[in-house]
Amino acid sequence: MHIALFQPDIPQNTGTILRLCACLGATAHIIEPAGFPTSDRHFRRAGMDYLDHVALIRHDSWSKFEQWRNEAGSRLVLFTTKAAGSYLDFRYRSDDVLLFGRESAGVTDEVVAAADARLVIPIRPGLRSLNVAMAAAMALGEAMRQTGHPIAGEIGSEEKV
Repeated sequence: MHIALFQPDIPQNTGTILRLCACLGATAHIIEPAGFPTSDRHFRRAGMDYLDHVALIRHDSWSKFEQWRNEAGSRLVLFTTKAAGSYLDFRYRSDDVLLFGRESAGVTDEVVAAADARLVIPIRPGLRSLNVAMAAAMALGEAMRQTGHPIAGEIGSEEKV
């Protein structure tokens, strides 16, 4: 299972999501450019010492990420407030990439068009959205529940593509 972050801009959320990936054995992907350096103290504090335990792949651009994904044969599952289908009704596969957009701006139209599925986490009317780290935890939890994905994976590897 994979979680991808499209040009994340809040270091605390990214650190929290990387910690989630470390604990549950999901591979994390950061699609650059990020809105902060990985040396940022807020990023480091949120990730704590868990950053040494996450399988992390950094992609220089959206096109490099797409190249990786196409070679891997993984579906792209976009989580967006603009979708109609609930994340609870979707049938996940163990090699899916769960994609979350930039906190301040979401994703580009090009990214939306590339998604194999667009899902929403339903919330009460009149409210805008969940925190991206909370949404990632809910989505990964449901995907792992459905697929019986074991908590495993490489520990502490980072790759730049």
